[in-house]
Formats: sequence, C-alpha cells, structure tokens
Amino acid sequence: MGNDIPLTWFLYFAAAAFAIGLAGVLLRRNAIAVLMAIEIMLNAANINLVAFWRYGPERPESGPMSGVILAIFVLTVAAAEVAVGIGLILLCYRRWHAADVDRYDSMAG
Repeated sequence: MGNDIPLTWFLYFAAAAFAIGLAGVLLRRNAIAVLMAIEIMLNAANINLVAFWRYGPERPESGPMSGVILAIFVLTVAAAEVAVGIGLILLCYRRWHAADVDRYDSMAG
C-alpha cells in the first residue's frame, strides 16, 4: 500500500480540527458543548499521532505500532475525562439548575 495521501494533508486536517475545538472551548457557554470541543481537540492529537506513526521512519526500538498504542492511550484518557466531566456537570446542574459554564464560578454557593 503506497502513501497516496501526503502527510501534510493529515496535519492540515488535524490543525483545523484542533482550531475548531479550541474555538468551541473559548466561545461556547454550554458545559456539554465545551466537553465535546475538548474531545475534538483530543481527536486532532490522535490524528497527528497516527499520521506521524504511519509516515515516520521504521525504528525497531519504538515498536511496530507505537503511534497506534499512543492513540489508544489518548482515547482511554478522553473516556475518563468525559466520565468525570459529565459527573461534574450533573453535580453543578443539580446545584445551580443550569448548564452554563459562566455560572460555575464558585463551588461554594
């Protein structure tokens, strides 16, 4: 299987996805939308990991699938982040009756 798609296309796509995720984190007020934007940013990092693994030089010390293993690790961390994030959002929603991140300025009141 040849390298039909250049590496730069994957990098441009990942950069665009990361920029969309960053804009979502900075501009959205809904906590669920912020979590989804963070997931987009993590997926952009996964695209870079797998692309660099696929197009990188063969090194026996790094293992045959090091980029894929790192991507699976990032997915695992993302799943844990979503579980904790949803729990915090539900707790805050029960307290303040809103999913607006601007209302979560204090955990005391």
